[in-house]
Formats: sequence, C-alpha cells, structure tokens
Amino acid sequence: MEESGCEYSQEQYICAKLDAYSVITQGNYRFMHRYSWDDLKFVLAVADTGTISAAARLLGVNHATVLRRIANFEEEHGAPVFERKSHGYSLLDDKAGVIEAAREAQEAIFSVAQRMQGRADAIAGVVRLSSTDTFCQAVLPEFVKLMTEVNPELEIELLCSNDYADLARLEADIAVRPALKLPEVLRGEAAGFLGFGVYARPDMAAEETRWLGLQGALKRSTAALWLAEETAGRPNVFGAQADSFLVLRALALQGLGQALLPCCLGDEVSGLVRRHGPLESARVPIWVLTHKDRRMTPRLREVQRRLCAFLRAKSLRLSGEDIAD
Repeated sequence: MEESGCEYSQEQYICAKLDAYSVITQGNYRFMHRYSWDDLKFVLAVADTGTISAAARLLGVNHATVLRRIANFEEEHGAPVFERKSHGYSLLDDKAGVIEAAREAQEAIFSVAQRMQGRADAIAGVVRLSSTDTFCQAVLPEFVKLMTEVNPELEIELLCSNDYADLARLEADIAVRPALKLPEVLRGEAAGFLGFGVYARPDMAAEETRWLGLQGALKRSTAALWLAEETAGRPNVFGAQADSFLVLRALALQGLGQALLPCCLGDEVSGLVRRHGPLESARVPIWVLTHKDRRMTPRLREVQRRLCAFLRAKSLRLSGEDIAD
C-alpha cells in the first residue's frame, strides 16, 4: 500500500490509522477513537479471563480500575460488550467480531513495535492450542518448548480435549486433530498421518490376550472402526475399556489386554511391544485447524505455519513408520 509516495506494510497502515484517531471495527462500524484504545486492553483482558478479578491480576491493577475502564468503553460506544453473570462476564454474541477486530489491530501495533526494535521475526501474545490427550502428552510439549524458547514473549495455552467442542465455541485459536472428515465450521491443512499399532506386554501370550476397547469420543474414531472389524463376532473379547489412549496404554501396561494405540504413544514406553503395525487401514490424517470464523492474525498464522512444519518433521515417528513390522 502506498501513501504520499511511501510504501507501508499492513501493520504500519493500521497503526497509522490508529494514530489518526480511529479504526473501524468490523461488524460494528463504530469508530474506536484514540482516547478509547487504552480502555480496549481492559475489554480484551476480561474477554480472555472471564472475570473482573482475573483481568485485574493479569493487568496488575485493582478491581475498580477494570470496572471503570469497561464502563468507559461501553458508554463511549453506546452498547454493552459483556453479559454480567453470577460466575463472571460473558462476551455478547454480536460483539465477537468487534473483539476479533480489536485483537487484530492490537497484534498489528505490537508487530510495528517489534520492527522498530529490530525484532520483526519474534512472536508475542497468547495462542490457545487445542489437541487430543495423545498429542498434548506425547507430541506438542516439545513444540511449545521450542516456540517459547525462541519467542520469550509468546505464551501458548495447551488445551486437552478429545472432541471438537472447544474449537467450535472459539475457545481455541488453533487445533491439532487426527480425522478423516472435518466439521464444516473448520478449515486447515494436513500435516502428516497418525499411525496405529497393536501393543501388549511382552510376557502375554498373543492367543490368550483380550482386547482393550474404545469408549467416548474414541468410539467414533478410525481406530474404533478397525477394532470393531477385528473383534466382530467374538464374545467376551474386551478385558477393559476407556475413552483415552493414555488410559488404554496404562491398562495394557497392567496386563489387562492388548491395545490399539497411536504408535507415538505405544513406542515410547519400555513395558510394551508392538505386535502389529503400523496398520494401513487405521491410519488417519493429522490436521492443523482453525474455525472458519476465526480471524487469523499474523501471530496465529505464523504459529500455525511453524506447527505444520514441526509435525511434518516428526512424520516418521507419528506414522509409526520408523519402526515397521
């Protein structure tokens, strides 16, 4: 973009507009004047934390200051932003677009400050990353460590869930999910495959070993379909069942049966051996996802890009092809 013969980046353009006293918030078309911008950080803090007291602790101010700044912002713009509830503050549905636009502008301002300080490649702020218990335990902690070591002002919140609910409610910014088919509200790119194998204690005879079954969200997985076909027509086949691959691994370690596990979980413990796998019919793509309504700031785009690269670098371990039958 050019103005007066000079080129501006998108971040510089947004910041220049703010310094010119206003930006238009998408979906609301009200002007956020320069004197309200400082109030906006209080609004964002309450939106992030859900309570006045938590926002006050986050910003290092007292409870009354947060209340006053929220009231100032709402009075200036002529409408409430939050619904006051007994357990805290909930963002009104029609204000979600305003908050997302505000985050984007805030990100742009910080990016300009970084460039002025010679730290254009640094990433800062909070990113909420959701995934299954398997990935949260066996894969993503290393990614979080690598990212925060080189970006000390970046904070990654790792949210563990075996369903899509947190992402559908916009409680997470980015999600890592193994799936054959995605809900329509999600978009993303595949970053490899998750491989599965059959694991049991080495002292258990294969012909006498019962299976460990899948329950809960795992019952709808590709692994569950494979296991259903494998055990069809066989009575009393399950020794125990669970809704978590981590729990299934623990049950297998106790000798309660053989388990169908992601190879990245089964291979990392010395008390189990892989009897079969990786199983071609059980493998599933690994997706790095966002909600279609989530506005992708430069920070989120960069974390998503690096996360995809990280997972692809781990492709052999995740697929189980580093140790084949």
